[in-house]
Amino acid sequence: MSHEHVSNTKRIWIVFGILSVVTTVEVLLGIQKPASLHMTNFLGMNLLNWIFIILTIFKAYYIVWAFMHMEGEKSTLRRAVVWTVIFLILYLTFILLTEGHYVFGVFRDATIKWNF
Repeated sequence: MSHEHVSNTKRIWIVFGILSVVTTVEVLLGIQKPASLHMTNFLGMNLLNWIFIILTIFKAYYIVWAFMHMEGEKSTLRRAVVWTVIFLILYLTFILLTEGHYVFGVFRDATIKWNF
């Protein structure tokens, strides 16, 4: 029994194209910083930051799905990995929002002002 080698060149180029488009959108948004996104707050952060977080999570998930061959694994392993990552991302986002708001409040109300 010999295993036939299947070329994934087309798939690699498709993944490269999708990741390139998402990265280009992130870079363009970072350079232009549209006021409608940058000056609008939603859940403690501006919409532009939320877009960056969502696009970065999408890229990370797609890289794991395509290049780490998660698509070929059993559903229980995929769920274990994805649920763990989702929990950690939600936890870190909660910490970011809570501590960022606290630090902002301390510097806003303190006698020591922003010196950085």
